[in-house]
This record gives sequence, structure tokens and C-alpha cells, in this order.
Amino acid sequence: MLKLENIFKRYVVGDTAVLALKGINIEFRKNEFVSILGPSGCGKTTLLNIIGGLDRYDSGDLSINGKSTKQYKDSDWDAYRNHSIGFVFQNYNLIPHQTVLSNVELALTLSGISKSERRQRAVEVLNKVGLGDQLNKKPNQMSGGQMQRVAIARALINNPDILLADEPTGALDSETSVQIMEILKEISKDKLVIMVTHNPDLAKEYSTRIVRLLDGSIIDDTAPYISEQIPQTDNDVKKKSKGKKQKTSMSFFTALSLSLNNLLTKKARTFMTAFAGSIGIIGIALILSLSNGFQFYIDKVQEDTLSSYPIMIESETVDFASLMTEVMGDNTDTEEHGLDKVYSNDIINELVSTMVAEVKQNNLKDFKTYIESDECDMDKYTNDIQYGYDLDLNIYSADTSKGVLKVNPSTVMETMGMSPAGSYSMMSSSFSNTDVWEEMLGNNKLLSSQYDVLAGRWPSAYNEVVLIVDENNEVSDYTLYTLGLKEQSELKNIMTKVAAGEEIDIESKSISYSYDEILNTKFKLVLNSDYYSYDEQNGIWVDNSEDEAYLKTLVDDAEEISIVGIIRPNEDAIISETNGEIGYTNELTKYVIGKINQSEIVKAQKDNKETDIFTGIAFPTGEEEEAEPTMDDVNAYVSTLPEDEQQQMNAYFATLTEEEIISMFADELKKQTTDATYESNLKLIGAVDIDSPSNINIYPIDFESKESIEDIINDYNSKQTEKGNDDDTISYTDYVGLMMSSVSIVVNTITYVLIAFVAISLIVSSIMIGIITYISVLERTKEIGILRSIGASKKDISRVFNAETIIVGFVAGVLGILVTVLLNIPINMIIKSVAGISHVASLPIVAAIILVVISMVLTLIAGLIPSSVAAKKDPVIALRTE
Repeated sequence: MLKLENIFKRYVVGDTAVLALKGINIEFRKNEFVSILGPSGCGKTTLLNIIGGLDRYDSGDLSINGKSTKQYKDSDWDAYRNHSIGFVFQNYNLIPHQTVLSNVELALTLSGISKSERRQRAVEVLNKVGLGDQLNKKPNQMSGGQMQRVAIARALINNPDILLADEPTGALDSETSVQIMEILKEISKDKLVIMVTHNPDLAKEYSTRIVRLLDGSIIDDTAPYISEQIPQTDNDVKKKSKGKKQKTSMSFFTALSLSLNNLLTKKARTFMTAFAGSIGIIGIALILSLSNGFQFYIDKVQEDTLSSYPIMIESETVDFASLMTEVMGDNTDTEEHGLDKVYSNDIINELVSTMVAEVKQNNLKDFKTYIESDECDMDKYTNDIQYGYDLDLNIYSADTSKGVLKVNPSTVMETMGMSPAGSYSMMSSSFSNTDVWEEMLGNNKLLSSQYDVLAGRWPSAYNEVVLIVDENNEVSDYTLYTLGLKEQSELKNIMTKVAAGEEIDIESKSISYSYDEILNTKFKLVLNSDYYSYDEQNGIWVDNSEDEAYLKTLVDDAEEISIVGIIRPNEDAIISETNGEIGYTNELTKYVIGKINQSEIVKAQKDNKETDIFTGIAFPTGEEEEAEPTMDDVNAYVSTLPEDEQQQMNAYFATLTEEEIISMFADELKKQTTDATYESNLKLIGAVDIDSPSNINIYPIDFESKESIEDIINDYNSKQTEKGNDDDTISYTDYVGLMMSSVSIVVNTITYVLIAFVAISLIVSSIMIGIITYISVLERTKEIGILRSIGASKKDISRVFNAETIIVGFVAGVLGILVTVLLNIPINMIIKSVAGISHVASLPIVAAIILVVISMVLTLIAGLIPSSVAAKKDPVIALRTE
């Protein structure tokens, strides 16, 4: 079974070579109890280590089941120790941080045995040595005899062929020694037991064979054995080849378990190590938290800013940059002259010339068709694309009990006498856009992110609107006057007194309205075409907008508009999208355009494109010649007058000559031309083409998207130029410009620089963890020897310490993330109080996971050298370490 032939082993100590074994020749039976006796230093333990594969012989041969081990590799010796050898040491050599059960199971984990089978076999062998009730104890909770029984159980767990015992009773009292010897004797009935001992009495009483060594040589053997050399057949060789021991390998989870249990025995040091390692993680995580928060804030600012300042494309646009150059007088093309006189600088003339030259007509109809086609992918870069039309929404208060009140376009400035024709015309120019009704974006998600619904709901139909209040739940009194919630007559009285030079006493008193009062407010929608009625007698359409009775009936019968919600910009909104106080949807615009285009007056004008439907006179073509009026012209004119006036005129005409009549009506007859055009009449009655907007507002998602949109517009212009359609290229106005486009770049650059600095501390922390891991290697040297003795390979040992660094790295990473999350709370409070920005410090989950992984990777790299040192340790020397 086991045969040693001419074995030599030499140790080099300093400059001296010591020959520990000198030509050992011995063969063992399959089952016997062999005791090796001899004085200290005679080579007993060395012989045992060579038999157990812990040490290598220098020359000779060790044969196992007839097979030489001369060609054995490290993996073969590992498998041999794990499957064929069981060690029992004088000092037990149990792993202190593992339970009894875990110590015994350990060898099986290297054999690839399942967890359930490992436990079953470990319990059976512990019962066999009388420790079935001590499974969960730690070695330091047991007596010496119990620990030696655990060591024997561990040696037997893999059912080895050979049990090697090095002074198994050396640390035990006499009674316990006898108990251990009885166990070994029982084992020797079906296994080879080789025991090294200094006690000749125990050897004589329990051994079946005693071998004596002196100075590295066998001097006595009480029962020598020489096996018969039976010639091997090819079949025998195949059997031996098939019977080759399976290679051992420790699973990573086993390595984690060993390392975790070891770390838990040194909780304080483990925590301090992990905390030191987490400092770099905390620094980077805080930077990422602030960077992420500010980047989110910047993105929000961009989105909100661009929702208020879109890319604007007007049907008629001007190059404002050139205009500003002229206004500022920054024109370098000046005429040189002397300084002896005062010369004029023609800014106004140049300004007018520039305005005329820089006016650009945009073909928005074709461009709208393009951006809505499959050829264009602008949608993915926008929050909304809003089409505007040259059309006013005519909205009135639903309550006509005190007269008709138009709320859109607003009449407040006119009531105050600030209309352009009034005495306050200069002041009124400051209020060029006084309407409080504004079309909202069609992006409900963006609106929901900018506004909170205080009462009611968002509009779901074309005739539903919302009232927008500010962050203090307030609306201006201008809005209240406009909407009829406050009486405009108050303003008129005040302005009258001001104009008369009288003193006025204006009480500044806040008025409040309940949500229900606001939600019960109703308006009426009057179409542009509704103001007109057809005069069948004269065959023309008549404007009734100044007829109060007609207007009151029109408003009373008009379609109702309801306020269905009250919304307020939320605290996270930087700039709210809508500047007005009443927000309506694009559905209302589409509805009005559709209804007007279906009206009779629009159909009448479109059916008579050459005639003004309001006068019955043909539109001028530019080719008319001025002719002298005739009586036919006079009669045609008189026929347009009311019937009673016609009778009076005809009676009067009887007293005059034809020339006098023509002369009297000469001026009137000249007025029978019209300044109107077909297009101006359609505009007057609100007839617009839904496919031909007067402006397009494009709302980019962010500045990066804005650049993509600009690229799309430029590509469109290039295509038009290639086709020779230079007049169809698009000019646009970008009010925001590059105002904030570089902010993100600056934030990212600062972030990267700070991370680079903090990363240095992370690397230093990792190096420190590597040093502490090396200290752990020194502390666990005996454990390394124990693992090697039960068949663990060098890779397994390296894996154990790599697992330890990974655990420390994981704890450091998680600890760093937790500390960062806690620090973000006061950081957010400070930023909120100082800058008024909420939730700035926010660590993304993905970034947190990545940082934990980085921490684990860095500590793993830092631990590669210590784990390599551990793997290279000599198991024999490691087992001697205390």
C-alpha cells in the first residue's frame, strides 16, 4: 500500500545543511497500528510529513498503491492529502473561529460534497468519537481531550486510507491519553495508523508495529513488511489510472465563510479597517451626490427655462443681432471726416435699412409638413411643438347681468384710458401683451412636474381651463379685473379722478376667494365669425360687435368655458412654463379654428374670392383706372341706403340736374372702392389654415436637445438650398442661446477633478487594507498550515485571503454609502437654507452600487500580494507557528 525507498531529506539552516532522513526504506501494510519512536530531532516528524505529502523528499521514491510519486504535481499532493491522509496533531490544530461541526466539515468542502451530505457525515463521525452533543461549540470552549477527538473526527471525515498522528497524546493527561489511544487502535483495524510518539509504553501497549529512528535512519522495526511484487498487467495499469484521486478545490463561498468568521472574531479592528477604507468612498460618494443633485437641478433649470423660452420661428422674422448693432451705433463702416464741424451719424436711416433688409419670410406651411413627416425625428428632442395662429380667442364673462365684459383680449388697459389712441398711449406701449389667457404646453408630464393641482383637476376637454396662481396662492389684481372677479368700473372711476386732478384714496386690501368660488367661474366663447350677420336686402355681411343688444344675446347663447382646476408652480419648478394666469389647451385652439372655418361667412368669402363680402365691392387688382362717376353709379350707391333714405333722395333728385347730382355724390362715389383684400378679410373673421401656422414654438428637452433641433433645422435649410429653394429656408430666434449650455460642462469638470483628488485617499485606504491583510496572513499562518494539511491548494489559500479583502472592501463600500446617505441629510438642509434649493445632495443607486464594487475591486487588488505570500507559505513551517 505505502512504500518508501531510499528516502533522503536535507534541510538548509543558514549556511549549514542538515540531513534529516538518510536512506529510509520501509513498507506499510494496508491496516496496522505503527508507532515511530526515537529521540527529538531524529526525523520522526519529517518522515510523517513526507508520508502525509506536507513535505517533499529530495531523493528516493514514495510509492502509493504501487504508483511512484516522483512525477506528482502540487495538485496531486493536495488531492492525496485530502482523500488518502488524515492528520492528528499534538496541538489539535483546530481553526479557533470555526465551530466543531465546521472544523470537521472543512475537509469535505474541498472534495465537492454537498452541504447536506457534509453535515450528515460530520455528525456521524463526531458521534463516533463521542462528541455528538458538542456540534456548535468553539474549540476554546472544550477540553484538550475533546479537541483531540475533534481533530480525529476531522481526520476521519473523508474516510482516508492512512491516519497520521503526531504526538496525539503529548498534551493530554494519562486518562485522556488512554481514551485517544483506544480510538486510534479501533481505527487501525481497517486503516493504516502511523503515530509518532515519545511514549514507549503507549506504543508497546497499543501498537502492532514499532519502528525506531535514530539520526534519520531506521534502527529497528518490530514487524517489517515486504509486499510481494506481482507483475502488473495492462488491465491493472488502467484500473490505477481510473482510480486516480479527484483534484481538490475550495469553493469561493467556503473561503468567504472562513474569512467572515475570522473577521467577526476581531470586530473592532474589522470595523476600523472598513471605516478607514470607506473614507475615500465617502468623499467620492459625497461629490457624486452633489454633482448628481446639481446636474439634476441644472437639467431642471434647462427644461423649465426652455419651456418658457423656446426656439421661435415666426412667419416673418428679423435679424435682431444686426438690429442691435445698429441701435448701439456699433457700425464700423463710418465715413472719415474732419473734426472742424458737427456731423450727423445716420443711425435711424441705417436702422430702417437694416430692418427692411433683414426681414425674412418663413415658409412655415412646408416646414410644418416636414417636421410632422417620418423623415424628421424632431419629436424625440422636444417636450412639445406648439403651433401659433394669427387668431384671437374672444372670451367673455358668462355673467351679463351688469353688461357684457370681454376678458380676452383684456380690456383693462382700455378701461383705464391707456389704449393707444388715448392720452396714455405712451404708457400703454409698456403693456404690449396684457392678455391673461395663455395656451399651455401639450406635454402633460412636464406640466405635472412644474405644477401642483390645488383644487379640481387638469383640463380634459377643449372647453376646460385652469387658473394659475403663484407660489403664495396669489394672482394679480390685474387678472382679477380682467376676469371680472373685480369690477373694472372701479378702475375707470379712479382714472377719471386722476385725469381731473382730484385726490384719490385707494385702499390696498387683499381679497380672497374660495376654491369653489373660482371653480364655479364660467366664461363664454365667441367666435370671430359670430360677430357678423348677413344682410339679405343688401347682400353683404354686417359687423354687429358694437351692437350691445346683439352682443349680449350672442354671449348668452355662446358656448361655455369652465375653470376646472387651480394649479400652482411646485417648489421644485425653477421657471414655470405659462406666464399667463388662465391656461387652456391646444384643443381649444383647434376647436375655434375648425368652427370658424365651417361658418357661413367664411364659406361666403371663400366662394367669392374677388369680392369684399362686407361691401359687395370687388377687391382691387391694382389695374383699375379712375373713371368719372355716372348716374348709374349714383343709383347703385343710393340702393345701398335704407329704404326711407332712398325715398328722400329720390324726391330731392327731382329738383336737381344730372350734373348737380353727380357732383354732389362725387366724393361718396369715389369711396366705393375697398382697401380690404381677400386675405385681410379672412384674417378679420378668424379664418386660418390649420396647416399654415403664423409661428412655431419648439420646446427642447434640454440644451443638448436644442443643439440637435438646430442641426435638424440646418439640415432642412441645406436641402432647400440644394433644391434651389433659398426662399424656403428657415430663420429662427433663440432667446436663450448659449446662456447655460456650458454650465453642465463646468460642473462635470469640477466633479472629475474632485474625484481625482479624493481617489488618492481611496487608493491609500486600499493600500492600508492590503497591509492589514498581510498582518492577517501572519496571524492566520497556522490556519494556512491546517488547510494545507487537509488538502487545500495554494490557490485555495489565496482565495481565502482574497475573500477576506473582498469582504472588507464590501463593508467599507457599504459603510461609505450609508455614511454618505446620512451626511446628505444635513447637507441638503444647509443648501436649502442658504440657496433655497431642495434635495441637491442625492446619490444615485447605480453610482452607489458602482462605488461598492470599486471598493471591493481595489481592496482585492491591494490584497493580491498578501494572499500570494500566504499561498507560498510552507505548510510544515506554518503548522509549527504559534
